Amino acid sequence: MRQRELHRSERIGWLRAAVLGANDGIVSTASLVVGVAAANSSRHEILLAGVAGLVAGALSMAAGEYVSVSSQADTERADLALERTELATQRPAEEKELAAIYVQRGLDPELARTVALQLMAHDALGAHARDELGLSDKFIARPLQASLASAATFSVGAALPILTVMLAPPTGLVLVVSGASLLCLVALGAIAARTGGASAWIGAWRVAFWGALAMAATAGIGALFGTKVS
Repeated sequence: MRQRELHRSERIGWLRAAVLGANDGIVSTASLVVGVAAANSSRHEILLAGVAGLVAGALSMAAGEYVSVSSQADTERADLALERTELATQRPAEEKELAAIYVQRGLDPELARTVALQLMAHDALGAHARDELGLSDKFIARPLQASLASAATFSVGAALPILTVMLAPPTGLVLVVSGASLLCLVALGAIAARTGGASAWIGAWRVAFWGALAMAATAGIGALFGTKVS
């Protein structure tokens, strides 16, 4: 019986979209909330801005992921269609092409030709898709999956600073939201890095750095323009 091996690369499709969505949800909404709060706005105005940012951001993430991944899927389908045509009209040349790929990977020419012929006899399009184009069922573009994952995780991430605004005291709202959001970003970066097999410290540091920079920038803008308006 063939042993089932679990590779982290199999998670890359949904993991990338989920991490991007959650990270963007926390960073963009927390930055928006902090900027509005730094302008001496009321709690109601801050919450309104946060909720509007959540809805707009989730829909934007869903649409953006769907469009971008659909473009990738379109390219993959076009490449497969071209390969299918070449297999139907130029099969000997395609056999040589596949054999040459195996020679480059270390097989001797005769063995490479034998492997190419046997694989093409079993599934010619699948062999060329995998070894010539680098496409496989595990890593094929899935627009709807990426879209839903990004929208859902963005909403969860954006809900965290909004919830913090509802619970934080009015006097220290900027600091509380910033601190809570940074803690969430650190946890998210560490979990995402460990899920992908990387260092949790590196993952935590890079998302915390960019999150802190974004919140500091919007807080400065809010304080500057809020002071001028008043």
